[in-house]
Amino acid sequence: MTRYEAVILDVDGTLVRGDRLLPGATVGIRAIDDAGCDRLLFSNNPTRGAAHYEERLSAHDLAVDPHRVLTSGTVAAEFLADTHPEASVFVVGESRLETLLEKSSLAVIDDPREAAVVLGSIDRDLTYDDLGHALTALERADAFYGTDPDVTIPTDGGMVPGSGTIIAAMEAVADREVDGILGKPSKIAADAAFERLGLEGSPERTLVVGDRLNTDIELGMRAGTDTALVTTGVASRADVAAADLEPTYVLDSLAELEDLLG
Repeated sequence: MTRYEAVILDVDGTLVRGDRLLPGATVGIRAIDDAGCDRLLFSNNPTRGAAHYEERLSAHDLAVDPHRVLTSGTVAAEFLADTHPEASVFVVGESRLETLLEKSSLAVIDDPREAAVVLGSIDRDLTYDDLGHALTALERADAFYGTDPDVTIPTDGGMVPGSGTIIAAMEAVADREVDGILGKPSKIAADAAFERLGLEGSPERTLVVGDRLNTDIELGMRAGTDTALVTTGVASRADVAAADLEPTYVLDSLAELEDLLG
């Protein structure tokens, strides 16, 4: 019997790449379920909510409980609703992120001069003027957060810039660092995951699995869980050998969970 009660599982680069299911993903999910582990999907994609992943993975015959899905966007929305419920939020990001915030009853504004909170994230239509508006907002806002630190994200066509690139540009233009990152690998993200699983205070019973050292593996190490890096996404075995972070396990695909959890 496995000693794990739950698995926190990344999505992009771990289960899928773009619209393609990665080799071993189906076997890995089945191994988690056969071991009796609860599974929570946690993506650092800030533009999507739980329903998207339920639909996206069902196309590959993978059943997903939407209550067991977190993203950096949904965590950001919940965090800001709890900590800044009345604040005017200026977003450098995409419309789907704004929708997630508005669903949490947050006041998303267009005028940067009225910003109390600034949230930076991926924006594939970012312009020079957008950075100017971010500067105006950051000169006034009391708080500055980022959804996630992913400088790049994997796609079918290769790596493309992610939220971390935009946030770094905002920090540079305003000469101001973020007050916090809300997605992986932050404590805020870890707390949200453990709360959703009902395993607060039980990191030794949880395994974090993902393809990034600086988000997935660091999340688990900060939280005190065991970790498994899969080399189907961003990080390779050579990256692991050169890094300060050392995963508990390194897997060539998610299918190796069958032996690990069996």
